Amino acid sequence: MKVTNVYEAKAQFSRLLERVAQGEEIVIGRNGKPIARLVRYEEPTKPREGGQWRGRVRIGEDFDEPLPPEIERGFRGDGS
Repeated sequence: MKVTNVYEAKAQFSRLLERVAQGEEIVIGRNGKPIARLVRYEEPTKPREGGQWRGRVRIGEDFDEPLPPEIERGFRGDGS
């Protein structure tokens, strides 16, 4: 795997995009360490469907009620 450094990627971004458009995957790194992958965008092949959790999750009757004060303070970061 060849890693393209950030400086080269910035300087040759258009060329890298052309290579990606042809199907190549470009790995961009900093100090020789991979940090990102540049890949060709592909449209999703089919629409996402929901409902996988239907019947597995139950929402409690008290879901919309205010939180107890000690839990609300925890969410706000006002102590324990």
